[in-house]
Amino acid sequence: MVRAFVTGATGFIGANLVRALLQDGYSVRALVRPQSRLSNLEHLDIERVTGNLLSPHLDSLLQGCQVLFHCAAHYSLWQRDRPSLYQQNVLGTRSILAAARQAGIERIVYTSSVAAIGVKPGGIANELYQSPVEQLMGHYKRSKYWAEQEARAAAAAGQDIVIVNPSTPIGPWDIKPTPTGDLIVRFLQGKMPAYVNTGLNLIDVRDVALGHLLALERGKTGDRYILGHQNISLKALLEKLAILTGRAMPTMELPLWLPLTVAWIEEKILANLGKSPTVPLDGVRMSRQKCTMTLPRP
Repeated sequence: MVRAFVTGATGFIGANLVRALLQDGYSVRALVRPQSRLSNLEHLDIERVTGNLLSPHLDSLLQGCQVLFHCAAHYSLWQRDRPSLYQQNVLGTRSILAAARQAGIERIVYTSSVAAIGVKPGGIANELYQSPVEQLMGHYKRSKYWAEQEARAAAAAGQDIVIVNPSTPIGPWDIKPTPTGDLIVRFLQGKMPAYVNTGLNLIDVRDVALGHLLALERGKTGDRYILGHQNISLKALLEKLAILTGRAMPTMELPLWLPLTVAWIEEKILANLGKSPTVPLDGVRMSRQKCTMTLPRP
């Protein structure tokens, strides 16, 4: 039986990936931080090891595994989290890939993001497109770009690494929840009186998990693969939710300058006075760019 080592197993994508691996007959060892919520892994027949991406002797935790799925990442749009984004996403990726090399891991699937690819001006991006890093909006996207460069460099140096770039997953085990999951929850709770004009690419998180397995089985070393499905506007998404639930569709479209102003005041002024901001500035800036993705034609 092939044993898979999974980082980020307590997270949204990781929890669904672990279930897909078990269903496909893999044995799973999950790296779990001491402070992680374990509800996503309850009642699963897996091995848990405690540590983090920067733990010393990380290679010893990987011993006995044949493949690695590196799903762990720090997601934040708050500017105050800039240092931890680069430490966990970039240095953490460098660390786990080095440990995998020392432990003799045969094949690695690295979970990047379409955030690392960027938005193509006036067009639809695919795996062959790459936005200049300085044009990526916010430090989360830039940290994922530089983390992906770590994976590419390791592949060029001889490690067998395939990169997958999920778009915006939705579905089960989103316990945090993600920003998109939170948006859906707020709509269901009647707490969304207005919306902004933006767009995104949605995919069922269970299809993202399947995409990881397919990348392991069929992916080409050093290549990346977008895991996406449907390009949709936020308005159209809310309309679908309204039809499915019978709840009223928000009728007010906010001009972008309004949440942008609120976010700037909260992060640049009120945060320095000890107030907790509620709207991330980078998140509002991202909403100006409609994320549309497609797979490259054969």
